[in-house]
Amino acid sequence: QVQLVGSGGGLVQPGGSLRLSCETSGIIFSFYTMAWHRQAPGKQRELVASITSGGAIIFADSVKGRFTISRDNSKNTVYLQMNSLRLEDTAVYYCNAEHKFYSQLIYWGQGTQVTVSS
Repeated sequence: QVQLVGSGGGLVQPGGSLRLSCETSGIIFSFYTMAWHRQAPGKQRELVASITSGGAIIFADSVKGRFTISRDNSKNTVYLQMNSLRLEDTAVYYCNAEHKFYSQLIYWGQGTQVTVSS
């Protein structure tokens, strides 16, 4: 059974930091591109950042220079370090795994709430 368990969300003031984690099980982690997406109320889900098994990284323009994504293949875990958080970063953050050869194999985590508020 495939599981992606996200954690690390919470309430933070503008300018603060949070680190999200997504631990996976049931997949061969090194075969998957890992990503974080987010969905704010009333908006579509959007890609925040992704990292391939080879370490290639993509960021949304809105988070460049503030967020970093990393993966630990020994722990089957992907991380999202979020710094200089803004009010507009408030959303539910979802981790996602997409097989690098079979793109139809996509799995989602349950989502973790990030709220940026003063």
